[in-house]
Amino acid sequence: MCRRSGFKSAEIGGRASNRAPVQHPESYECVAPVLARQLTEHAPGWPIETARLLLRPFQTDDLDALYAIHSDDGVVRYLYNNSRTLGEVRELLDRKIAGAVVQREGDWMSAAVVLRETRELIGDLSLLWSSEVHRQGELGFIFHPAHHGSGYATEASRPMLTFAFDTLGLHRVIGRTEVRNLGSARVLEKLGMRREAQLVENEWVKGEWQSELVYAMLAGEWADELTR
Repeated sequence: MCRRSGFKSAEIGGRASNRAPVQHPESYECVAPVLARQLTEHAPGWPIETARLLLRPFQTDDLDALYAIHSDDGVVRYLYNNSRTLGEVRELLDRKIAGAVVQREGDWMSAAVVLRETRELIGDLSLLWSSEVHRQGELGFIFHPAHHGSGYATEASRPMLTFAFDTLGLHRVIGRTEVRNLGSARVLEKLGMRREAQLVENEWVKGEWQSELVYAMLAGEWADELTR
């Protein structure tokens, strides 16, 4: 789904950001308690079950399935990175295994998305805790092309948003996608996110100017979405 934090929008994937969290020296009164809580581990109640899916931490034997997703040229078309080698995916998997918990801003929560019936790994779902002071996060997802168009990205993202708002106590979660990635935009809209901006040719990526859509949701809006 999302772009910047490591994703841009794949066919179903997004942009998430490589930017470091912004520090605000003027907010010393807020920063002190934040630092005191940095070592607290936060995690969902793994595994998370939905109607068709199981979300769980990544594990070492996920390498081949994760490689099948991240090595596909079509999947990474609108991501910042090119298709990954097996060695690159092995390094990525190590980071994702460590992402079963988050402790502080800048951490990524990673979830392997598997089909409940077959236990096949079909997706890679992530949540960036981008700011504790400002209670901000960013959602990212990327799914195997064989499973695009089945609603899996939307179904998997809902419990991750619940974790973001209820457990981490975030106030705002965003999703970003390249404007041509219509599948990712539809997922964000199905989740109830608002389209806040279209940035025109704001980035030079893979030899061309690319444009970006920014979606966002507040905690109160997510609570309203759950009652519908």
